[in-house]
Amino acid sequence: MNPNPAIMKSVEKLDYRVTVGDVASESGLDVALAQRELLALASEAGGHLQVAQTGDMVYAFPNDFRTILRNRYWKLRAKQWLSKAWEVIFYLIRISFGILLIASIVILAIAIALIVIGLSASRGDNDNRSSNSRGGGGMMFMPNFWLMPNSFSIFSPRYHRNNYYYQQSYQGNVPPQQKQESELNFLESIYSFLFGDGNPNPNLEERRWQEIGAVIQNNQGAVIAEQIAPYLDNINIYNERDEDYMLPVLTRFNGYPEVSETGDIIYYFPELQVKASVKGKSSIAPYLEENKWQFSIATSSQKIMAFGLGAVYFILVLVFYSLTQQDISALSPDLVSFVDFVRFIYPILVSYSVAYLTVPLIRYFWLQTRNNKIEKRNENRQERAGLLIENKQELQPKINYARQFATQKILSEDEMIYSTDRDMLDNLLED
Repeated sequence: MNPNPAIMKSVEKLDYRVTVGDVASESGLDVALAQRELLALASEAGGHLQVAQTGDMVYAFPNDFRTILRNRYWKLRAKQWLSKAWEVIFYLIRISFGILLIASIVILAIAIALIVIGLSASRGDNDNRSSNSRGGGGMMFMPNFWLMPNSFSIFSPRYHRNNYYYQQSYQGNVPPQQKQESELNFLESIYSFLFGDGNPNPNLEERRWQEIGAVIQNNQGAVIAEQIAPYLDNINIYNERDEDYMLPVLTRFNGYPEVSETGDIIYYFPELQVKASVKGKSSIAPYLEENKWQFSIATSSQKIMAFGLGAVYFILVLVFYSLTQQDISALSPDLVSFVDFVRFIYPILVSYSVAYLTVPLIRYFWLQTRNNKIEKRNENRQERAGLLIENKQELQPKINYARQFATQKILSEDEMIYSTDRDMLDNLLED
């Protein structure tokens, strides 16, 4: 048995004493699944069932139930170890692209320098012969490939601490010249420049159902469709009028529709009306808002440097190809061997240099398309949230009818007549 992470997280957040409705609304899982998973977790983690006189049940868990599970299941221990190991492996993968870029530039720069030295030396011999016959002296011009800023400081673990960028937006009295530290070091920023930083909405569905559950509980278990609509995307001209888009919500939270005499439909959820303790209303956004995809979270200076190095890399690839078309027999055998090695890996160097510049370009236009769709979905949900406010007077009869079904039942420990953490005799004597 592998305990559901969402169930365990909800139990901890709700202070280890929960009802099925508490967990369903907190986790966003459907009621049937939440009940099944709670029973399994209570059985495996030393939890207890508490039963009230009304027949309602509360699940009580020890504060160290995760420790109990870890000691019991080697799979959980292995999963935690693999999770930590993957963090290290993924970090090495991320920085490997930066290391490969720097190594390729260095290899090409050395190879180009050696070829230029060899060609200059052979030309110098010829010039010396001609200048000696004229009685003059010669001087060889050599471009210095190493008179660059301290490029290798990027490998310093403190490099990223010296890179700052101006805040793009600020509020209040924060001055515009205030600077913010980058969270990425340079090698990580190369990966971010190439591939981005992952999905900005990894838990969108989980967040959607959590917010819907919170709306239902904030309204004491009875709502109208217009209160839920700002959190849904399955709304179209075909199901908006008859409110068919509410069916997934009813299924997940075991709800029931009710029709008034005037034909208004409201929805109430009995399981979400039962709570283990008194809690205030949850603070939630008026509509579900998706985050847009970012090209990169690297600072502006890091992105400029990443692009600049890519451009330098591509130029070096072209220069190396041009130089290798000339005669390099003047080089020593060892140097010729090194140049031949670079020639051997040249297809890899070319491929990486082209991909380094084209992948971010393609990804940039791809993100524009995705963000346009996200913006459209956000606008639709925001519009539905606005309609709820604008039509408040028109919707008030429906809201008033829903309040007739709104109720909240708190199961305090004093009301419990039975608990599995005590034997039957103790329960009877206390009764």
